[in-house]
Amino acid sequence: MRTAAGAATAAGAAGTVAAQEEEGGDGGGGGTPDYGGWLGSVSNFDETVDATGQDSTTVEVGTQANGGAFGFGPAAVHVDNGATVQFEWTGEGGRHNVVSDGDGPLDSGDAVETTGVEYEHTFEEDGIYPYYCVPHKSLNMKGAIVVGSDYPTADSGGGGGGGGGGGSSAAPAVPESIKSLGVAASVVMTATLGLAYVFMKYGGDYDTPE
Repeated sequence: MRTAAGAATAAGAAGTVAAQEEEGGDGGGGGTPDYGGWLGSVSNFDETVDATGQDSTTVEVGTQANGGAFGFGPAAVHVDNGATVQFEWTGEGGRHNVVSDGDGPLDSGDAVETTGVEYEHTFEEDGIYPYYCVPHKSLNMKGAIVVGSDYPTADSGGGGGGGGGGGSSAAPAVPESIKSLGVAASVVMTATLGLAYVFMKYGGDYDTPE
């Protein structure tokens, strides 16, 4: 029975490691950015626009979204570390501004009603940077900038917060020999328990000697 218990322990350990390998997602940079629900109610958010490989990219302020000109376009964009994001006012939807959620670096100042590029920021740290328009935050005028390759992803279960978030590391790879050991241990355990059951039910002399 000790052999069976040892086999069961080995099988359980191998199964746990294998499950971690299958379920563990990629770390930052390889998966879908995890915005932590920040963009969940933003009507014009479909996907993260890839602007990597560019020195700068433009986000429109006051695009048609959320029941009026109350959106950023695109709502989410991915840029390289060191890239500059320019925020261009469309002149629609009234007065807008760009302010980071939490302790992030974005702050265009007071809301203004204008046209053209009124604000820009160069990102120098990897992470996810959520932001919003103060007068229209209640209308879900929100956006997010994903920077670099080290950021929380939906696969790794990282939370989308303010700037500088780091991605989780991938689960360790499991050698094929350990997987094979787990399968063999399961077979041995099953066979041992089966033989023990047959022996206890049909075999052996359990009469107490006189």
